[in-house]
Amino acid sequence: MNFQQLRAVRETARSGFNLTDVAGVLHTSQPGISRQIRELEDELGIEIFVRAGKRLTGLTPPGEALLPIVERLLLEAENLKRVREDFDAQNSGRLSVAATHSQARYALPRVVRDFRQVYPNVSLTLHQGSPKQVAEMLISGEADIGVATEALAHYEQLLALPSYRWTHSIVVPPDHELLRHEGPVTLDVLARHPIITYESGYTGRAHIDEAFAKAGLAPDVVLSAMDADVIKTYVELGMGVGIVASIAFDPERDRTLRALDARHLFEINLTRLAIRRGSWLRGYVYAFIEAFAPPLTRAAVEGALAGAPLPA
Repeated sequence: MNFQQLRAVRETARSGFNLTDVAGVLHTSQPGISRQIRELEDELGIEIFVRAGKRLTGLTPPGEALLPIVERLLLEAENLKRVREDFDAQNSGRLSVAATHSQARYALPRVVRDFRQVYPNVSLTLHQGSPKQVAEMLISGEADIGVATEALAHYEQLLALPSYRWTHSIVVPPDHELLRHEGPVTLDVLARHPIITYESGYTGRAHIDEAFAKAGLAPDVVLSAMDADVIKTYVELGMGVGIVASIAFDPERDRTLRALDARHLFEINLTRLAIRRGSWLRGYVYAFIEAFAPPLTRAAVEGALAGAPLPA
């Protein structure tokens, strides 16, 4: 048994059992992948994959039981390399962060700037995607850290840590009638206007939908987008009233718009930072995490990885 055989099994499952794709990922030949899988099956005395002729079509029951073990073994092999790297070059290396657009655009810039000043020899890669894509990048090992509001807590392979709470704001052009409304804007008043907000699954959209549904209202969502800047652009064009994360509105930058506090209308949202369970994190990864969410110290994160509750 060797790591190349284990990688062949893992990548075959990840690729949807397409050996051509697996060969490309592992920089080898398709017959070579088939041979590695068969040799491992012969050694273990089980069939890992279901076959239809020469094609692999799925995992057998023993294969389904085996795959998590293969994942753990390869993760620990990666951890061994990271331990060595952490002692050989403590302040240099790579860090990959996956985040939704809102987090990458509004929550991370200051953290990235400050981190680069302290760790100039760390090569930082920032990936953007949906909450589901962020989770998948963490699980596959493509990212070391993931930041999103939704989804991250729904994957057992991930440790999702609470980072900060935030609310929504209503954004409108400077002459909009909502700015002349007496008292706080209600859901009933808001629902009388066309609405532009986030796509389902992004940036607290679920809390927006839940609030209207509980009030028995069906808002006219004329446009949805994953990007607050896109939402604000169409609000500027007069297409509707925007509902965005409060951190996405800056009075200096967004001078053609006005914002109304919506915290009384929609439930408070929680942004989470996630890491893969079982991962060995280098020292500068802990530094990045603490810079993003100061309560998440190295001791707190290591304790959470070991199963201890986070300090209140």
